[in-house]
Parts: sequence; C-alpha cells; structure tokens
Amino acid sequence: MRWAWPFNTRGSGDRNKQGNSSPTRSPGPDFLCIGAHKAGSTWLYQQLDSHPDFWMPPVKELHYFDQLSRVQRAARPRCRDEHDLRFLERLQSLSAEPGIDLENYGRLFEPKASLRSGDISPNYSTLSNEVIRQVVGYFPNLKVMFLARDPVERAWSHLSMEVHYRQIEPFDVTNIDEVNRNLFRRGMLLRSYPSAVVARWKRYVHPEQFRVYFFDNLQSNPAELRRSILSFLGADPHKPSKRLAADYNSWTTMEKLPLTNKVRSHLAQFFKKELKTCAARLGGPARDWPARYGF
Repeated sequence: MRWAWPFNTRGSGDRNKQGNSSPTRSPGPDFLCIGAHKAGSTWLYQQLDSHPDFWMPPVKELHYFDQLSRVQRAARPRCRDEHDLRFLERLQSLSAEPGIDLENYGRLFEPKASLRSGDISPNYSTLSNEVIRQVVGYFPNLKVMFLARDPVERAWSHLSMEVHYRQIEPFDVTNIDEVNRNLFRRGMLLRSYPSAVVARWKRYVHPEQFRVYFFDNLQSNPAELRRSILSFLGADPHKPSKRLAADYNSWTTMEKLPLTNKVRSHLAQFFKKELKTCAARLGGPARDWPARYGF
C-alpha cells in the first residue's frame, strides 16, 4: 500500500493566503525532493547544505509524510547549534502525533529565516494521490524535484545498498529466482517506475514548480547539474560552496553487487516497457536508456 496517514484538521486543506513568518521567505519548506532512491539525493543534500543560500534540516531524510519521522537512523543527526536542537525537538514532538499535521510540519523550517530550505526524502516517491494533494494544496509555492535514474541501474544499486546495510539477507546474485524474489517486493516495485512517480506528482504540482533531473547528468557533469538545480530553487549558482566541490558524493565508494550479463539482460527485459515509457515521457538522458539494452 502507499502511505496514507490521517490528517489533523487544523493542519490540512489549502493555505494559499496565510501570512509569511519572515519578511522574505514563505513558512514551511521551499521544496521537496521526492526521490528516487539511489539517484543522487545524498549528493543533493550535501550540495545544498554547503551552499550559503540554504539552511538544511539536520537530518537528510525527514520521512514525515511516509512514516511520521518514526524511523531508525543509522547515524546521529547533526546538532551544531540551537537551531538544529530546536528542529530536532520539534520533530520528535511531531512524530508522537497520530497523523499528519501540516501546520506544525511547516513550523519545523522556521530556522531557515530568510534562507531556503526543504525536505529531501526519497520515500515520498511512494506517496498516495491524497497525501500529495493535501501537501501541495497546503504549500502552494512548493517546488518539487525528482532525480531519475535508469530503472535497471537504480534497482541493482538499491539492492546492493540493502545488502550492504543488512536491510535484506545476502542472496545469490547469479540466480534469477533469487533476484526476482527481491525485485518483486512491493516496496521495491513502488520505487522502480519513475514514469509513474512523475505522472502522479504532476497531477497536483504546477509545471513551472516541478523538475525532473537525471543521475546521468550527475555522472557526466555534476557542476552543470548543480547550477541547474540552484537556479530552479531561486538560489545563486555562482556563489561558491562552503565546503564541497560539485562532484563530491560521500556514497560513491559503496561497492555494488556483481552484475552478470545474464542478470543484466533479465533486468532489462523486466523493465523494457518502463525504459521505453521513460524515454517517451521524461525525455533528456532517458531517451538513451532503451538503447543501452538493445531496445
């Protein structure tokens, strides 16, 4: 099932005419990054967190709309000042509530003041139409980004991550039946069809406030991808990062599971229709995805 937590009455519905909590920025997040898993969202968080136009939450993935922030985190959250501490205290309090409270979720981002901020949670790619409608209706100026990746490469990278972090048991990566057993898990399938994710969110987000970016560009020209994203978010792409080069990504060193030609061909056949749909609907680098597998 897709996530469908109940909404608190006082935190739901449209809020198009509420006043601002700061002189220059609207209350709440300025943007969401809704995925995809293993498509560059960690790189994005690191780049924005190091840019002078942003204040980013002390945890990368809030998981509020899919798990009410009730998640087990592998690492301790950042807590470098009172703004971080206040955010974490509010987040803990908010996660104790039984349903989605959009008003108090928006208040989490008050530490940004005149800067920009947002929520980068790849699990939001699995949200239901109703949750998307409520969130976009409440934050009408919200910008939404989706980082797309070749479904074959993304699925294999996702499985590699889950094995690496013991989220699933190691399996025989040369055995098609074992591969299918892990591939056909509902959670994996929900995250493996970028064309469906984009179509679902586009029903509710104005075209000028929605962008699809590609992992291919992160690999080929990360500086240009960074510039494009910063421009979309209304930040200054010419300002230097506080700490990081554009091609920095702390996750690039994770070793992937070995992928045989037989399994690669099997995955390509499995995602054949989706590869062609992405080429037609997403455009950009996705136009080249089918040809990688001889389609």
